[in-house]
Amino acid sequence: MSDVEKRLAALENRVGELEDINAIRRLHWAYGYYIDFNRPNEVADLFAEDGVVVFLSGEYVGHAGVKRLYGDWIAGRFTGGKPGPVNGLLLDHFQMQDIITVAPDRQTAKGRFRGLLFGGWHDDFLEAKPDFMPQQFMEAGVYENDYVRENGVWKIQRLDYKMQWQGNYEEGWAHTTSHLQPAEKLYPEDPVGPDRLLPAEEIRKTWPYRHDVPMHFAHPKFGAILAGQEQG
Repeated sequence: MSDVEKRLAALENRVGELEDINAIRRLHWAYGYYIDFNRPNEVADLFAEDGVVVFLSGEYVGHAGVKRLYGDWIAGRFTGGKPGPVNGLLLDHFQMQDIITVAPDRQTAKGRFRGLLFGGWHDDFLEAKPDFMPQQFMEAGVYENDYVRENGVWKIQRLDYKMQWQGNYEEGWAHTTSHLQPAEKLYPEDPVGPDRLLPAEEIRKTWPYRHDVPMHFAHPKFGAILAGQEQG
């Protein structure tokens, strides 16, 4: 290849990589909007056929597992299974601070996002509130996700959400113990339970306990040493 051909090939690859990053960012942001309004079928379509969601130390596997989590567990408890928006219910998920790394072959990628959630029920609709939840709450967590190109389209391979804190609005996070606790029973013993539990040493106790979320990317100056892992 001539120098011009090499430069053109490098430029085409870089443009393709940027398009991949934008597609993955759009994919994850779309996920946030769909879970805002309790649309489990649309959420499942964002996942690869063998995709996995990690939530409350459990793994929900495949489209059936994804629909069980976002449909039976979340939509079932928040809206009675009705797609949103639902009068009197606030369930807004803000997705932000993305860092996306595409593999050299552009077939897989990793992404880190921060999620911030505001949820609660208006006084006029309290009959819909599950007993175990406060009327108003806030929550934040960090995603470290895996993505795969499936039939030419970017899909979520593994969505790994680690809650960082929860706060009842009236008391604040300093006086709140998380209303969500790690899963203990599997599906079908628990009709909304995960397909698998994380190994015992990886079980994540929720707020006020904290957990590190290892970063998939190296520090731009100090590299793998500070990132705590080997980087390509």
